Amino acid sequence: MKPTGNTILITGGTSGIGLGLALRFQQAGNKVIIAGRRKELLDQITTEHPGIEAIELDVADQGSITRASEAVAAKYPDLNVVVNNAGIMKGENILEPASQKIAEESVTINLLGTIRMVYAFLPQLVGKRDAVIVNVTSALAFVPLPAAPTYNATKAAIHSFSESLRVQLADTSVRVIEVAPPGVRTTLFGQQDDERAMPLDDFLAETLAQLHADPAPREVIVENAKFVRYAEANGNYADVLGMLSAVKAPQS
Repeated sequence: MKPTGNTILITGGTSGIGLGLALRFQQAGNKVIIAGRRKELLDQITTEHPGIEAIELDVADQGSITRASEAVAAKYPDLNVVVNNAGIMKGENILEPASQKIAEESVTINLLGTIRMVYAFLPQLVGKRDAVIVNVTSALAFVPLPAAPTYNATKAAIHSFSESLRVQLADTSVRVIEVAPPGVRTTLFGQQDDERAMPLDDFLAETLAQLHADPAPREVIVENAKFVRYAEANGNYADVLGMLSAVKAPQS
């Protein structure tokens, strides 16, 4: 992925990894459009960070995605990078019927949202030089965190979807890159103050270095994520699963 001169759309761009990537991309000389559901938050970010642009987009709503894709095509015809970052991560207790709603919401936002975004925006990317789809998954796609079962499942599904997408797009100009973060100090799963989680700035620096490598990797796996990503290959799957099994969901 070229480091500068891109027009980049980032879902889930109002906080955490999404906002961090947006600011870093803009500082490197890219046009950046953040997407999110809350207009007041989008307005606040664009005011605080001149040059960042924004569009209202709810990845849980097919109609919202369709409207956004039409608006972006009209306003940003040079769009060449889509970062599918929007997602939720919530704890579930399978013995509690109320957790089914969390599971269904996770599938709608994390999995269907990503798939719908690809279908909606791919026509704008095909034929563009330096076109890239970046799908943000998780190291937990490879060894699950039992406290968040559906989150893990959606990320594993996006990993598989990305693999197939890459093959189907092999004869086009569009590259597919998967970013699989470890636990990062964001509010996603209440990890903002967790010293076991990777500092956000460190994650962003290492991730961007890999994204901008030539050639860019199929998967961006920072050092802190490797022990989970490669646990099965290294024969450590049971040990890593045991370690993750001890992690509890944050209290809401």
